[in-house]
Amino acid sequence: MLTKQQLPTPALLLDLDKFEANLARMAARIKESGKTLRPHAKAHKCVEIARRQIAAGAIGVCVATVAEAELMAGAGIPGLLLTSPIADSLKMARIAATGAMVVVDHPQQVAWYDEAAGAAKRKLDVLVDLDVGDHRTGARSPEDAAEIAEAVDQAANLELRGIQAYSVLGSHAGGLEERKRVSAETFRVAARALGIMLRRGLSTEIVTGGSTGTWEIDTAVPDLTELEAGSYVLMDLAYRREGLDFAHALTVLANVVSANHPGFVTVDAGFKAFATDRGYGPEAVDLPGSKYRWGGDEFGYLDAAEGLPKLGDRLEFIPPHCDPTTNLYDRIYACRGEQVEAVWPVKRASIREDL
Repeated sequence: MLTKQQLPTPALLLDLDKFEANLARMAARIKESGKTLRPHAKAHKCVEIARRQIAAGAIGVCVATVAEAELMAGAGIPGLLLTSPIADSLKMARIAATGAMVVVDHPQQVAWYDEAAGAAKRKLDVLVDLDVGDHRTGARSPEDAAEIAEAVDQAANLELRGIQAYSVLGSHAGGLEERKRVSAETFRVAARALGIMLRRGLSTEIVTGGSTGTWEIDTAVPDLTELEAGSYVLMDLAYRREGLDFAHALTVLANVVSANHPGFVTVDAGFKAFATDRGYGPEAVDLPGSKYRWGGDEFGYLDAAEGLPKLGDRLEFIPPHCDPTTNLYDRIYACRGEQVEAVWPVKRASIREDL
């Protein structure tokens, strides 16, 4: 059996004990709340993690791209929801082939999806994506959302299922009270759309949204039927800074490749090993007081006043943002303690080459 000491660095690691604890904690909360969970697989892009989320009680997984939908559908993962509106007939044909539920925020998308579903000889489930204040995607008003919902309801090859009310801002709003405020505003907007749709006799059976950042807040919202949280299963520094306390299951293993200067060492994990979108670097595990600095594509510096690692030492780092960090790798080493129990592919169905 492989150990961490035998892995090529940088390597993406998953602590199975922490991962399983995160799975169980979310599953218990969902059961208690009476909601359902459709976790976002964009956090991990890994079929094996999706399978374990389903086994823990999830009704399916969300995906952000057509390629993710194809990966999960090809592996037999049920209950797929493509949370991103698309406006490309070729992509729509591909997504129709997977059978995933889709979202729309414009009547033209309804017409295009109707055509794609007809060509695929299947009926597609559809949600209306509602702009709840982020202005990224979504129908611009509850009234517009209801008009789009009516178009879906009248389409021959589409089945209206409800709405998507996801808040980008709510994930990292800046502390618990601000996240509560954003969540409340999100579902005030959603409630207006639901009211109009109900008065018109339109389906509102699914109201999906929420994130890891609002998991305990949104599961108490009456209108929400399912939660889209995904990062909880891995966790990262950004969510910890928001006050979330899921276990840090995901780390990056790096090697000290140079130690010739007082006060810092160089590791083999730089811009190509971690997401850089948060404005701060990763954090070394079990090295309190140390600080990471970017050192280039392949390198990073670790400053420490005392207890400086030695040449050849291996260190684990918690990434700033789990989703785009995972996207940099093609495999996850699933570990229990120092042992590697399994190697799980990322972004593809299997790993064919030797380790």
